[in-house]
Amino acid sequence: MNSTVPCSVVLLKSPFPKNHFKVCQKGPRLEFVENFPCFDIISPAVSVGNVGQLAVDLVISTLHMPRVGYFYTDCLVPMVGNNPYAITEEDATELCINAEVYAATSKELVVLQIRSPFIKNKYRLFCQILLSWVKNSGFSKIVLLSSSHAYQRNDQQLHCTSLRYLISPAIDKTVRDILERLSGSEMEQISAFPGVNDDKIFYIPGGGITKLLFTESCSKGIPLVVLLKFCSEGDNIPDAFALADYLNETFTLIAPQVSIDKTTPFPIFGFCLPPS
Repeated sequence: MNSTVPCSVVLLKSPFPKNHFKVCQKGPRLEFVENFPCFDIISPAVSVGNVGQLAVDLVISTLHMPRVGYFYTDCLVPMVGNNPYAITEEDATELCINAEVYAATSKELVVLQIRSPFIKNKYRLFCQILLSWVKNSGFSKIVLLSSSHAYQRNDQQLHCTSLRYLISPAIDKTVRDILERLSGSEMEQISAFPGVNDDKIFYIPGGGITKLLFTESCSKGIPLVVLLKFCSEGDNIPDAFALADYLNETFTLIAPQVSIDKTTPFPIFGFCLPPS
């Protein structure tokens, strides 16, 4: 891991004990760098249908995860908006930006939500920054929620489930065994040059940083699980529920008897804006 890659996480407040913080001076301001030993981190890939991001929204809202910080980076398109999880007028006055950090200490879980597209040619730098933070903070593994174009599936992929997973070599056997028992299938490799040679590659069209982050994690020995759903652009709420359910089946974030009410109206373009 290149130690010169900066960690760009600034925490607003902490649900952790005071001695859990490490403070380092960054120019005119103090930057809080958090250690998360044994925590898992969930993040979306900005991929087709925004399915990963929608699934992460379901995780944050279902677990009532508080925002604990921001992920500052110039790799994403700048963005600011209303608090997407506001349920009271007081909450509605808060703003959100393009990348924010949420935490549930009781579950040893951190979530990085990404709300804007990547700037061209910044994919690799973002992956380096993210993996640097993951390694320096002591996370146990990354779980990446992603999606891929359904219309570009091959014949084998058309005849089975639309859920897929990828795991880096550093993932422990317990997680592998769980994924093998569930409804998803391991992502297939395809011929890079059919009829020319037998080289196999992972092909994830519409998957954003998925393949790059997986490759980088494998080369750096960082545990990574990719959970992916084949889908098409449109109303992707059912895809988000399916991916969130798959995540919960794998890691049991909520008890089996607790489920998200899928009959609750959920506007495609979000809820109405709070009064100005």
